[in-house]
Amino acid sequence: MKKISQIDLIKSYFINNEHRDIAHPEVVDYVTTEYEKMTGGQKFRDPDRGIRQLAQEGFLLKISKGVYRYDSEAIQKRNLEDFTISLKKIIFERDGFECARCGKNKINYPDAEFHIDHIVPKDEGGKAILENGQVLCSRCNFIKKNTKQTSTGKKMFLNLYELAKKEQNEEVKQFCEDLLKVFEKHNINGHIEWKK
Repeated sequence: MKKISQIDLIKSYFINNEHRDIAHPEVVDYVTTEYEKMTGGQKFRDPDRGIRQLAQEGFLLKISKGVYRYDSEAIQKRNLEDFTISLKKIIFERDGFECARCGKNKINYPDAEFHIDHIVPKDEGGKAILENGQVLCSRCNFIKKNTKQTSTGKKMFLNLYELAKKEQNEEVKQFCEDLLKVFEKHNINGHIEWKK
């Protein structure tokens, strides 16, 4: 049997199951077993990372936490979801070269690097349209990619909620409860538990 790379093995599993939402464990079980058979007992190192990498590269669509789908049409369309140079210029001008997250701008920080960011990420179906674009400085863009902006937002309101409970501040507590109910209603960051 011809040896196949670990990433190619993951790809082949998703390609053979196109349009099906697949959770990590199913893929991991398959690829680790197959890789051992194909290599005479070698271990597959970190298949979870390989799956995440393929999602970040746009090969897989992230459906929910730990669930991915392969869709060949979506891959072909993905390149269309990059902002054009002219659209980036419009977004920069609309937002005054100011970071939507920290407020840093080109006037006060002339040496800072700024990016046009998808508010809803490409790997979650975000389109390259004016309404889905925002200016982020390179630092905030890095933070968003590594912490997920909505996740950070929910955690911030959870911390504020706990503080308001501790300080018996009913007004702030109610404010946080209202916002956290919106996160729950729309199933945003459901993996972050809110203990009332």
